[in-house]
Amino acid sequence: MPLALSAGDERLPLLELLDRHARRDGSADTVQMFREFALGHADCLERSCRSGHVTGSAWLVDASGRRVLLTHHRKLNRWLQLGGHADGDADLAQVALREAEEESGLAGLIVEPELFDLDRHLIPQRAGEPAHFHYDVRFVVHATGSDEFVVSDESHALAWRDIAGIAADASADASLRRMARQWLARSAKPIPT
Repeated sequence: MPLALSAGDERLPLLELLDRHARRDGSADTVQMFREFALGHADCLERSCRSGHVTGSAWLVDASGRRVLLTHHRKLNRWLQLGGHADGDADLAQVALREAEEESGLAGLIVEPELFDLDRHLIPQRAGEPAHFHYDVRFVVHATGSDEFVVSDESHALAWRDIAGIAADASADASLRRMARQWLARSAKPIPT
């Protein structure tokens, strides 16, 4: 589908990222939902977009690739991946990296530039804030140094969790299980020579 946006539109990087993901992954329905939201909301990268907004998250894996760092989110009171609001930043890979660094205190993190996962989820109403959707764009982030994290004000706790265990845990968040399965499938593929 051709883009009907001017060359300087801040949504272009998001739409191009989504198009590349659709070609690689084949998740056309989810990509289409994200595209329609972005095309219908010029302010989709801002949290002031009241019906919903784009967020960036990190599937933060340790150097072994067997564990992922999760946060026990303070506001949502659930174990989730690290991430946060784009706040106008169209470089969503950098949003995911920045959020991973801020929420974990880890240094030497490296983000993969292409999308890993997409998830739209409802954020419940809270004082002064209506219920709205997060259009979460997720990237793989690799820890390359120490795995000693620091818990930020946004979390009750952080924990390294076994990815295979998450994939098999029926009580885990559905999107965490999906990402765990995706990671395990990707890790099982032979490396091309």
